[in-house]
Amino acid sequence: MKKSYDTEILSVGTELLLGHVTNTDARDVSEMLSRIGVNVRYHTVVGDNPQRLRDCVEIAKRRADVIITTGGLGPTCDDLTKKILAESFGLKLVRNEKEYEKLYHFSRTTTRHFAESNFAQADLPEGCTVFSNSCGTAPGCAFEAEGKIVVMLPGPPKECRAMFRESAIPYLRRLSDEQIVSHAVHIFGMGESEVDEIFREEMDRMTNPSMAPYAKEADCLVQVTAKAHSEAEGEAMLEPLIAHVRERLGDLVYGVDVESVEEAVFRLLQEKAHTFAAAESCTGGEIAKRFTDIPGASAFFLGGAVTYTNEAKARILGIDPALIEAKGAVSHEVAGEMAERVRALTGADVGLGVTGLAGPGGDGVHEVGTVFVSMAVEGKTWVRELHMGLRRDRSFIRRMAGNVAFDMLRRWLSGLPVTPQLEKFSIQKFD
Repeated sequence: MKKSYDTEILSVGTELLLGHVTNTDARDVSEMLSRIGVNVRYHTVVGDNPQRLRDCVEIAKRRADVIITTGGLGPTCDDLTKKILAESFGLKLVRNEKEYEKLYHFSRTTTRHFAESNFAQADLPEGCTVFSNSCGTAPGCAFEAEGKIVVMLPGPPKECRAMFRESAIPYLRRLSDEQIVSHAVHIFGMGESEVDEIFREEMDRMTNPSMAPYAKEADCLVQVTAKAHSEAEGEAMLEPLIAHVRERLGDLVYGVDVESVEEAVFRLLQEKAHTFAAAESCTGGEIAKRFTDIPGASAFFLGGAVTYTNEAKARILGIDPALIEAKGAVSHEVAGEMAERVRALTGADVGLGVTGLAGPGGDGVHEVGTVFVSMAVEGKTWVRELHMGLRRDRSFIRRMAGNVAFDMLRRWLSGLPVTPQLEKFSIQKFD
């Protein structure tokens, strides 16, 4: 068994500290390292300041076996990573002729101005392993010194991810003779704390494999993880655990390793060859947008209508103004009509409807966060009444309403009860 290597990711860039750029590099590198069994112990972010960067490198040298830097490899005066790392480990920067030739060729073919300072990107620590950049100009590298392993990666996320996959993973894989295999069991209709309560005693006893619940914006997941000598061995360890989670949570599980409820719906629609349409009010087209973000959505989504006002509900969908006046636009009667009307207008197999109050103001009858979500098929209509609480913001309310609509469609396509509580009309709180 090889030793356990503690890793620190040192992200360099003042823009990260100011919040102008999200540090996705550290997340991506951590996730990819976990797959090859390398332990990440620390994430550090430091600005483009030479002394503070030196201080962070010295701290990393004391507590980590592997130091991975992201950012600071470009040609400008604030790109300090190579210089400081080389100095910290007593190495000189030397020109790599192969990388220089690539930069020279690029300078002759690009239509953009290519300053002389760009060629400094080819200056790398002596004796390092060079990582070519398949998505940009700045090469990365790796070297070993003072008993430490140092890997330097570019900052732009596309370049960082590609270089890590193509070059850094093969370089680092020798550090571990184990692999980490992980899957996400996605859940809608139960919160993270409730899932934790169900599995807490089991999770406390687990070592390998293990499981842990995580909250997302409007749903949650259970991450199951195994460390093994091969991917096949890890998968064999996780198979019964995934089956156990599915058995305990039942139809609240909408998929394994899917990104969203709408992706689960898309897969079911591919199997069933059904179509749907949506009439939306408070969600403002969120259902249509989210589903059409999926390539191939046009085969199943026939169209949508954002009927934000009472007049639009009457004029576009043909809902009787008297019904809206009597029951209010935010009502299960109007929600049901929205689903039925959009289905009839488009000729879809299924119609979805959403009407409610996303805030910040109410309507004098309902509190903010009250939303009615409906689904209509031939001969039957369901409505769910949601209460999401005054503390929820517009983004959450719209996201949750969209999730409920997609979940109702998922349930119908899967032959499950469309509403968890009542077949015709159900009420659910998300406080």
